[in-house]
Amino acid sequence: MTGYFHDIAPIRFEGADSTNEFAFRHYDPDEVVMGKRMEDHLRLAVAYWHSLAYEGADPFGGRTFDRPWYGDTMEAARRKADAAFEMFAILGQPYFCFHDADVRPEGATFAESRRNLDEICDVFAAKMEQTGTKLLWGTANMFSHRRWMAGAATNPDPEVFAYAAACVKSCMDVTHRLNGENYVLWGGREGYETLLNTDLGREAEQAGRFLSKVVEYKHKIGFKGTILIEPKPQEPAKHQYDFDVATVYGFLKRFGLENEVKLNIEQGHAILAGHSFEHELALAASLDMLGSIDMNRNDYQSGWDTDQFPNNTPEIALAYYEVLRAGGFTTGGTNYDSRVRRQSLDPEDLILSHVGAIDVCARGLKAAAAMLEDGGLERARQDRYAGWDAPGGRALLDQPLDEIAAAVEAQGIDPQPRSGRQERLENWVNRFV
Repeated sequence: MTGYFHDIAPIRFEGADSTNEFAFRHYDPDEVVMGKRMEDHLRLAVAYWHSLAYEGADPFGGRTFDRPWYGDTMEAARRKADAAFEMFAILGQPYFCFHDADVRPEGATFAESRRNLDEICDVFAAKMEQTGTKLLWGTANMFSHRRWMAGAATNPDPEVFAYAAACVKSCMDVTHRLNGENYVLWGGREGYETLLNTDLGREAEQAGRFLSKVVEYKHKIGFKGTILIEPKPQEPAKHQYDFDVATVYGFLKRFGLENEVKLNIEQGHAILAGHSFEHELALAASLDMLGSIDMNRNDYQSGWDTDQFPNNTPEIALAYYEVLRAGGFTTGGTNYDSRVRRQSLDPEDLILSHVGAIDVCARGLKAAAAMLEDGGLERARQDRYAGWDAPGGRALLDQPLDEIAAAVEAQGIDPQPRSGRQERLENWVNRFV
């Protein structure tokens, strides 16, 4: 025990009437929802970077937090690991996620950084065996250090491309060793600041070859997890190449990787791209690309990624509706890519932020399951597209244009509009949320 969390007891489920702020009111890991334990549906994970590495900085001010594990030494990294697994135990969460730079100090050389990561991997392995906590996914931070300012895979300097390949190889090795269930690639600097010095075609080819090498290495080492790309339209780059689900799918199709890679979809990134969270999830599911989710929210009055903890049950219900409708998670899960506000200084804030978010997700999951079991939305969809399931509708897709045109005239086809019934369906959703 580090003592940092003031001996907070493990969080337990106490029911909706509980007034104990250090208790779950809706998240009961053993509650059965649609034939599966709630814990197994949600597959909740704590984000190492926001919960342990974030120092409270924003674009206009520096560090506000004072955590005893801050520092650029391996001793500090081990203290951070102690605090992390103490926090995981308090929350009772089955998974965590990390970037390499979150968990080890940067070395003077790549070899030293790799050794630091391998050393902390030993620490993690021991703690995971002791506690039963598992790794949802690992990833390499290829956006913070100045070497990445013009990108990693898409960098104009081949040496940066090579360094990025070495970083991903190292982090994949550790993820594999820790039995991680996914490996994530997020291209925060894979984009451009200006077109004046950018060769779009060259950078796309570099990105495609880099991802192909990642997939090849996955198979070479026998990693059974899923490779995930996390879309985001901008920030830190002015324009990122992994803009949204549709853009990434087109990229994967172009390079023949659509059967090798799936998507890690974040609520805040969907909003930045001008979409809703459920839109990105529904589109990914329709393309068989839904892998995992980063759960958070953005401040709707801000124009940037604020990474706040989720608190909107209706929105989350619609998100989990798409997840359940697609069959639920396999290797993926719900990672809280969320951070406390820079004025939230107390250790208790780290715990209570997760408690509230977990309860909101539990409520959203149960509402989503109730909607799916009721079947109202599915019946409405079936009714709306019923004509396409009739013999004439199915045949239409195979007919040439001139035959269709002739049939319209011969049969006097004069289609009449039908109500989309949006308000009725919105009222129906409100019965559950």
